[in-house]
Amino acid sequence: MPKRDKGAPPRASPPHTSPPGTESEAEAADEAGASAAEMGTYKCCIFFTRRFALGDTTTPEDVRVLFSRFAGGSPYMGADDLRRYLAAWGGADGEVAEQVVDRVLQDRSRTPRFGRPALTVDDFMHFLFSEDLNPPLRHSKVHQDMNAPLSHYFIYTGHNSYLTGNQLSSDCSDAPIIKALQIGVRVIELDIWPNSSKDDIDVLHGRTLTAPVSLIKCLRSIKEYAFVASPYPVIITLEDHLTPDLQAKVAKMVLEVFGDILYYPESKHLQEFPSPEALKGRVLLSTKPPKEYLEAKGGTMKDREIEPQFKKGEREEASWGLEVPDIQDEMQVADRGHGRALWLMYGFYKANGGCGYVKKPDFLMQTCPDGKVFDPKADLPVKATLKVKIYMGEGWHKDFKQTHFDSYSPPDFYVKVGIAGVPLDSVMRKTKAVEDNWVPLWEEEFAFPLTVPEIAVLRVEVHEQDVSEDDFGGQTALPVEELRPGIRAVSLFDHKGHKFESVKLLMRFEFT
Repeated sequence: MPKRDKGAPPRASPPHTSPPGTESEAEAADEAGASAAEMGTYKCCIFFTRRFALGDTTTPEDVRVLFSRFAGGSPYMGADDLRRYLAAWGGADGEVAEQVVDRVLQDRSRTPRFGRPALTVDDFMHFLFSEDLNPPLRHSKVHQDMNAPLSHYFIYTGHNSYLTGNQLSSDCSDAPIIKALQIGVRVIELDIWPNSSKDDIDVLHGRTLTAPVSLIKCLRSIKEYAFVASPYPVIITLEDHLTPDLQAKVAKMVLEVFGDILYYPESKHLQEFPSPEALKGRVLLSTKPPKEYLEAKGGTMKDREIEPQFKKGEREEASWGLEVPDIQDEMQVADRGHGRALWLMYGFYKANGGCGYVKKPDFLMQTCPDGKVFDPKADLPVKATLKVKIYMGEGWHKDFKQTHFDSYSPPDFYVKVGIAGVPLDSVMRKTKAVEDNWVPLWEEEFAFPLTVPEIAVLRVEVHEQDVSEDDFGGQTALPVEELRPGIRAVSLFDHKGHKFESVKLLMRFEFT
């Protein structure tokens, strides 16, 4: 049933409805005893109010079954029982698992018999719903081989990294650059132009109304924040629109700011790129002659473009590694370019400990016997099937105002879940909407056959159903290859990629 339009009168009688000042003593006592966390009061027409319980936080049946299995049928789970569960489903090594046991027992344990700490099923549920103790990804640290050439990695890349908003009229600043580096972006793009007096260098989106920021300020901020999120190299790409004298000034600036951490290749004719491991803590500069200058000299960028010399077969591989598809059109959405394209990029680069470098799968680095390269649109066989079960969600009543979604009743949440990957794998599914509940229980399962799981990203979005336009309730994206099988807590993020304090889902992942 579609939800009534916001601002319209309610469609049904509430469970508790009474005119102001006419409640019975019992009702008044009930209302006085109900905390804001337990009850929500909504206006109903002019003279009436409606009260709703926060929601039934019934533990999903799968969780009860799992608890009973590892507790041996007992109403309590001891430390050894929890260790057995973590060994089977924890996805962590022994040292980490023991730390989890200590944390869980310290925070939630009871001492029902013989003075030994133990957990109830509610305590176990609380543990499962704690993302810091039960995260959805297997690795929180770098775990891939970091000794291959740079061209063997996907690299977390920013586009017009200096813009605070849209690409036509927003201010340019070092603040977006700092934020990008803080989340692990490794390639920062700067468009450099002569300033108004032609004696210095500005960073701005050329031929637009964007207000400039000085190049020196951007370079200093890059140096300060380059390695706060990752020790692996930062690449600065300069889109150069300068005259030779200003180019020389840029060269001097770069040397003064970065000094010894600036990477110089040992030869002008590289046989292959260095590795991320070899370039730890270093800054690389990527630039090419300015289009305006070359065209004034009678040539074109294509005619005069300077490229490093690679060994046979390395040139195509290198460009594949360092060039990023232009998602500029996809990013032209409301509120400063934050949208699904960026959500997916955030999710993809959570892989490999969030270091900004993700090793390409072998099939992207090889050619077939007939000389062809990988074709993402080919009709490929299914390698694995990912089963995703969405149990429930919580936290919206803490992170949102009571009337954020609806002035007359609690929200009607539903979940969209699917895969972003090659065309054959890409799909979105949707749960039913759970009406009038801040703690929705869905318990719905979906299966996703995957032909290329190595580059697939799991998409999750929560929306609140409404007749006119559904409201946004949170999102996340997770690299499929690093999902931990089992029941996991999954935190959600706002549309700008900021993590909500409390909003999260309880989900199960299974590969077959």
